[in-house]
Amino acid sequence: MSATVFTDAESDLCVDYQLEGAAEGQKIAKEFTKFSAEEAASRIKKNIYSLEHVTLNIAVTGNAGAGKSTFVNALRGLTNDDEGAAKAGVVETTRIPAPYPHPTMPNVIIWDLPGIGTPNFKAKTYLSDVKFERYDFFIILTSERFKENDINLAKAIKKKKLLYYFIRSKIDNDITAEGRRKDFNQERLLSQIREDCQKNLKSVGDPKVFLISSFSLQDYDFNNLMDTLEKELPDAKRHALIQSLPVYSIEALQRKKKHFQRMIWLTAFGSGAIALVPIPGMTLVCDYGIVTSFLGDVFKSFGLEDTSLQKLAKRVEGIDWMDLKAEMKSTFKDGVTSTVVASFFKTPSMAAIMTLKGLMSAVIPFAQLPAGAVSVPIMHYLLNRGLKEMEGDAKAVLEKAQLHHV
Repeated sequence: MSATVFTDAESDLCVDYQLEGAAEGQKIAKEFTKFSAEEAASRIKKNIYSLEHVTLNIAVTGNAGAGKSTFVNALRGLTNDDEGAAKAGVVETTRIPAPYPHPTMPNVIIWDLPGIGTPNFKAKTYLSDVKFERYDFFIILTSERFKENDINLAKAIKKKKLLYYFIRSKIDNDITAEGRRKDFNQERLLSQIREDCQKNLKSVGDPKVFLISSFSLQDYDFNNLMDTLEKELPDAKRHALIQSLPVYSIEALQRKKKHFQRMIWLTAFGSGAIALVPIPGMTLVCDYGIVTSFLGDVFKSFGLEDTSLQKLAKRVEGIDWMDLKAEMKSTFKDGVTSTVVASFFKTPSMAAIMTLKGLMSAVIPFAQLPAGAVSVPIMHYLLNRGLKEMEGDAKAVLEKAQLHHV
């Protein structure tokens, strides 16, 4: 009997099954030992539904000219002159709390709040005036030193037991201004700015201050801010945040990839008792709808749809969005449709999937699970393979846009 020959991609995935996310898979597998396959799958699908439909409200506040609107736009993957962008300016342009839904995830809303201490929003009543209870966390932003109103607002938010984070914006301007000096040292300058901000905020405690340029999220402290939010936000809110973030660097892409790898286990087990549609040319069965929905979410989150490529091209001088699209070589380069998914299902060989079943049994004790769970390794394989293909496309796009550095 001849040995099974795997492609490089399939060999990589075989390793993934044993090395990546085993603990997560084992944790979810316990649900199948507690309940029937149907009930366990139903519970997991409800969990997935709650994750996909959670609402995340982010409040961004600060004084006029601090760059609130530009930061709101950056979180949404937009520039200030894009259609639907928050209006930016050096004077206070926000008169009332303004909601800006994410372009591809409308359940994520970034609120551009009026500056504290403006005529219509007095410091003493600011939180109640902006309806503080609807926000999941606050971003307090300044382009200079944090002032008394910022500090008082942080203290008030703290009393309400809500999350808040300090951002020192327009760091790129500081670098440009100081860069003319002969003794210029960027790390020293950043350290001085951070220490000055923290000293000014001493009465609040010992808060972290994140140095950020809204025009270059890949630089400075934006990734540190995302690391902090990942640790401090509840699971469902974290899911919404990570899915909505623009893909501005390889590090941002990897953050999303790790998140989706965890979601693959939930999705695979959630479909474990619902194996309905035969894979073309095979006797195995799988749920087309689940695969299409999951990979469609990955496609949008990785910024691979045409509208996202067009917005990215606007940020990169001298490049057309079609040049970015031309870098995409995967099965999904033209989108995730039922036709594309059907052709994708034909790709893996029966031998590869059956071998992967054996490898998966080293991670998940399938012998102890109900019969309905046998499609889990098939689903896991297909979703992982699709994720890997789209990761390759996203990396190629970042490389072409010269946003590949971490």
